[in-house]
Amino acid sequence: MTILVTGAAGFIGSNFVLDWFEHSKEDVVSLDLLTYAGNLENLSSLNNNSHHHFLKGNIGDRELVSQLLQKYQVRAVLNFAAESHVDRSISGPGDFIETNIVGTYNLLDSVRAYWDGLDESSNKAFRFLHVSTDEVYGSLEKSNPAFTETNRYEPNSPYSASKAASDHLVRAWYHTYGLPVVTTNCSNNYGPYHFPEKLIPLCILNALNGKPLPIYGDGQQIRDWLYVKDHCSAIRTVLEKGQLGETYNVGGWNEKANIEVVKTLCSILDELKPKSDGSKYETQVTYVKDRPGHDRRYAIDATKLEKELAWKPNETFETGIRKTVEWYLNNQAWVDHVVSGEYKNWIEKQYS
Repeated sequence: MTILVTGAAGFIGSNFVLDWFEHSKEDVVSLDLLTYAGNLENLSSLNNNSHHHFLKGNIGDRELVSQLLQKYQVRAVLNFAAESHVDRSISGPGDFIETNIVGTYNLLDSVRAYWDGLDESSNKAFRFLHVSTDEVYGSLEKSNPAFTETNRYEPNSPYSASKAASDHLVRAWYHTYGLPVVTTNCSNNYGPYHFPEKLIPLCILNALNGKPLPIYGDGQQIRDWLYVKDHCSAIRTVLEKGQLGETYNVGGWNEKANIEVVKTLCSILDELKPKSDGSKYETQVTYVKDRPGHDRRYAIDATKLEKELAWKPNETFETGIRKTVEWYLNNQAWVDHVVSGEYKNWIEKQYS
């Protein structure tokens, strides 16, 4: 038995593959194009694991995907592959359209052809799990209830629009062709192996290097924060028990304003890695011009997942953020390798 994980060298995908092997001996075929955010070093602990098979490739390469499905007799596909950074989608939306929409379409059609050719028992047991985001639902006011699975899609960025389109394609392949799909829409993930362009890893690295901690606007944008290993356990649960054609929201029940998140990690750094001059990391906070179309609040109602599939997160924000800061402090070699010249140039351009 084998599963195919796309986007397997990215932040969430690599965490999922590592988490999978903590709970299963089933083989994993990992597929990743290894763009700037795909990092094989995330999976280096599996180098001698005979149950792990990594291939560099694009989800839009139908011939490659078809070969992998047939060769390894895959029984489930988990699609993490996506361009995912809102800021990059604003400056370069084309990559998001190509990967998140066209790539998902090609992947779905390759999988459907394979699924159609399976014997009856394998056909019935097969699953396609599509990993998406809460950003497809748009933005909430403070007084609004959290997003449920029945919320209308109202994406506000090229990134969220492209993910919304991919969700619709997955839904259509279920209703039109009967492809056995399930979709998850998650809140903001954080944790180990997070590429340092997102808020938490960026601020950890900048804090340690004496650089400004850039906060968009007034810093009061609210997000629901989900520790990545909790997300991985939710995906395993949905893969095993989720109802076909259904969507499940995955959240951490941790709504925090961006400035509160940054101040919390600064306090942890003050404790674990105090500055030699005795000053506080919070003094490095710098407010920068807000980005265009910046959604004010996201919040996930994960009640359906808890009631129907008996899943809930293990980590609070306080325990998860401490584990995250500790991981970055203990993995400086990974940080040094991932912070390339291209990354530095992009950060300078984005926050100058």
